[in-house]
Amino acid sequence: MATSASVKQILGDLNKDSFVTLLGKLIGESKYVQNNPPELIPEEDRIVNHVLDTLLPYSTTTGGGPLIINHVTYKPNRGNLIVEYPGTQPGKILSFVGMHMDVVTANPDDWEFDPFSLSIDGDKLRGRGTTDCLGHVALVSELMRRLGETKPQLKSTVVAVFIASEENSSIPGVGVDALVKDGLLDKLKQGPLFWIDTADKQPCIGTGGSIPWKLHVTGKLFHSGLPHKAINPLELAMEALKEIQSCFYRDFPAHPKEQVYEFATPSTMKPTQWFYPGGGMNQIPGECTVSGDVRLTPFYNVSDAMKKLQEYVDDLNANIEKLDGRGPVSKYVLPDENLRGRITISFDEASSGVACDLNSRGFHVLCKATKEEVGHVKPYSITGTLPLIRDLQDEGFDVQTSGYGLMATYHAKNEYCLLSDMCQGYRVFASVIAQLED
Repeated sequence: MATSASVKQILGDLNKDSFVTLLGKLIGESKYVQNNPPELIPEEDRIVNHVLDTLLPYSTTTGGGPLIINHVTYKPNRGNLIVEYPGTQPGKILSFVGMHMDVVTANPDDWEFDPFSLSIDGDKLRGRGTTDCLGHVALVSELMRRLGETKPQLKSTVVAVFIASEENSSIPGVGVDALVKDGLLDKLKQGPLFWIDTADKQPCIGTGGSIPWKLHVTGKLFHSGLPHKAINPLELAMEALKEIQSCFYRDFPAHPKEQVYEFATPSTMKPTQWFYPGGGMNQIPGECTVSGDVRLTPFYNVSDAMKKLQEYVDDLNANIEKLDGRGPVSKYVLPDENLRGRITISFDEASSGVACDLNSRGFHVLCKATKEEVGHVKPYSITGTLPLIRDLQDEGFDVQTSGYGLMATYHAKNEYCLLSDMCQGYRVFASVIAQLED
């Protein structure tokens, strides 16, 4: 049986030429895996086919090796790929999951280089998907290829799950949600699951929940030269939002566990968009809508926050005349006309945050591997949202997360990753596998 040291020696370092060649093929497909329905529906099988070209020669499918490959498709051209390197000890398993084969959109006119072909600038590997997440698809493919090629005798089964449809959830039943529903990932619950879709080479141990909200405000339209005859919905929205935010930060203050998990920010509630129906400069509109989101650390309950926001709005409507006005004739009630300004709040699909298990063996081996290969370990948390991993955690998976792209280029124009970071990521994976043999 292979020892921890021998496993690392057998797996060696990332084959840079092979990795860059595969990544070039994947980035060459990125135009066709942009995920923004209904206009852009990705064809993840374009990525699957390149991964299969890399791994099939070392698979039981061709008889060339030990890799067990399962191409699972729920929608045409939108496959997932489960690749298994069998170990010798039943029930001993680890998995790398979350390497998704779709990307966010890119407008070539806004980029300094072609987003849909791989270009190399020194250590930089440039193109849409290099950081998020085709770089990780190529990286884990190279790991599984090396396992299939070298055939180390491992006690642990190593599984890689390349998934469809991570960037947009408007078309359900395509990716990891369907795989979980069908029980195809159940055995991964027996060991640590490493979700490879974050950045900056450090364990990401916490993420935020998200509550998208819309605040619709109704006033009374009138000429701006006679503001005493109007209820200005823009002013009402500003005052109401100020009050709602004050209440939110009172009820959801910084939580003590946020320090333990190194969250960059506490929970927040803020506007991000403003809409009104149009009209002249001399016209006070009759309505407006302010939209935004709540980012909630995982130590608070999303349902509780939504209930509180509704309570704030109900209280404002009942006491709208008590809100501060904006000037001597600014008001939100017109008693002579029996009119009151009104506020309603609605929510789009909310998701909960994640706090990874800091007592998990998976967490400890990831930290040790990171310190060994990167030189230091500093776990972090952000209130960005990864709803899929919360769903996995709720299903009983021990989820840990990491990634080897760059947070600064995540979903950004001129996206790139660093080849040196991907090389370190490969060695981290090898160390994780090796440690879990002991």
